[in-house]
Amino acid sequence: MSKRVLIVDDDPHIREVIAFALEKDGMTTSMASDGAEALKMFEQRAPDFVVLDVGMPEMDGLEVCRRIRATSNCPILFLSARDDEIDRILGLEMGGDDYVTKPFSPRELVARVRAISKRASTQPVVEQDSILEFGILKLNSERRTVFVSGTAVELTETEFDILAVLLRRPGIVFDRNAILDQAWGDNIHVSDRTIDSHMRNLRSKLKQAGCPDAIRTVRGVGFQLHTCEGDAQFADTI
Repeated sequence: MSKRVLIVDDDPHIREVIAFALEKDGMTTSMASDGAEALKMFEQRAPDFVVLDVGMPEMDGLEVCRRIRATSNCPILFLSARDDEIDRILGLEMGGDDYVTKPFSPRELVARVRAISKRASTQPVVEQDSILEFGILKLNSERRTVFVSGTAVELTETEFDILAVLLRRPGIVFDRNAILDQAWGDNIHVSDRTIDSHMRNLRSKLKQAGCPDAIRTVRGVGFQLHTCEGDAQFADTI
């Protein structure tokens, strides 16, 4: 079954270029020219993936992403005409899975869509009936759910994959290359800043759920799953 991709950009030429490249790779596409149309089409067509321009008039891509993330973890790849670090960080912290700067290579964009989609659909190696536990933190890799003290934590596909890497070996320090290899698993360039942004977002969500010290930064080395303590019981529905 071909992947359904929603392309959102106010430039018709860019929409057509992306659609041609994705369809040549076997995917099906639909297109929206602004944020309002994008949200309407997302609700009606339930795409498997969204390619989303940041700089659109009236409703920009960050706001579209925020509204999508309120109800869905559908993978989102941002496009932007600017290469400012703050734009990349904002996009990832809003829940985007990756970021491509214009002008871009259509082949690279297709590779990134394919790589993110693969992470979203491929079940990782699991242990003990697909459930990993650490303190009050519990992850089900088959259902791709995370609970802290029985409260569901909504993560993007990338955040989930990073947490799964850390959770399989609590206390072990992973450098960025190890996280990249195990969470991304494809020969796609991802900067340290991108990994750091995802990690910051993951930390924030775990903190809000009651796990403030779950991930520790080991300066000059990388990251480790440190502690996630509490007295509450896990939900049985994970």
